[in-house]
Amino acid sequence: MSMLRPALTIARYTLLEALRSRLLWLFVLAAGGAAALAGFLQQLALTESGAVQAALLAATLRLASVFLLATFIITSMAREAADRGLELLLALPMPRAAYLLGKLLGYATLAAVPALLFGLLMALFAAPAHSALWALSLLGELWIIAAFSLLCAASLQQALPALAATGGFYVLARMLGSLQLLAHGPHVGDSLAQRATAGAIDMLALLLPRLDAFTRTDWLLYATGDWQALGHVAAQTAIYVGLLASCALCDFYRRNI
Repeated sequence: MSMLRPALTIARYTLLEALRSRLLWLFVLAAGGAAALAGFLQQLALTESGAVQAALLAATLRLASVFLLATFIITSMAREAADRGLELLLALPMPRAAYLLGKLLGYATLAAVPALLFGLLMALFAAPAHSALWALSLLGELWIIAAFSLLCAASLQQALPALAATGGFYVLARMLGSLQLLAHGPHVGDSLAQRATAGAIDMLALLLPRLDAFTRTDWLLYATGDWQALGHVAAQTAIYVGLLASCALCDFYRRNI
C-alpha cells in the first residue's frame, strides 16, 4: 500500500503532462490525417477501393500511434532528467519501484486513448467485432512499446539514442516473420554463413515479441481474427511488459542517482 499510493500519484501527473503537451490532440489530428490520406488513395484504386482504404487507414493509424506514444515517453523522461525532476522525486521517502510503476501505469493508461480512438474510427470501415479485436491488439502492442521506451529512456538517458533503439526494436519485431521465411525458404543455400544467419534470426525470434502477429489488417478485411489470436497477443504482452519492466527496474536500482 505504501508503494501503490505514490505510484498512482505519479501516474496521475504523467497523464496531466500528456494533456498539457497536447498529445491527445495529436492523436486526433493523426486520425483525421490518416482518414484523409486513405480517402485520397482510395480514389486511385481500380478495384476493391473500400478494402484499400481500410488497409491503408489501419496501417497508418498503427504506425502513428506507436510513433507518437514512443516519442512522448522518451522526450518526457529526457526532459524530466534534464530538469532534475527525477532527483527531486527520488529524494522523497518512496521506493524507486514506485516511481517506475507509476510511470508505467501512466503510459499504459495513455496508450488506451489511441487504441480506443482508432478502434472507433476503424469501426466505420469494418465490422465492429473485428475492429474491437484490432483495437485490443493495438493496445497490447502499445503497452510493449511503452515498456521498451521506458527502458531505453531510463538506460540510455538521451532522447535520440533511445528513439533510435525503440525504432530499431519495433521494425525488427515487425519483420521477424518475414525474415524467418526468407532464411528458411526453398531457394536458400546450405552454406555455413547462411545457416548461421538463419540461426541468428531464429534466436532473435525467441527473444523478441512477434509484433507481426499483432494488430493484423487482414482481421479487418477478411475477418480472419478470433479471440484465440487475441489470447496469444495478451500472453505475449504480459510476458514482455513484465520482462521489460523488470529490466528497467534493475537498471534503475543499479544507477547512482
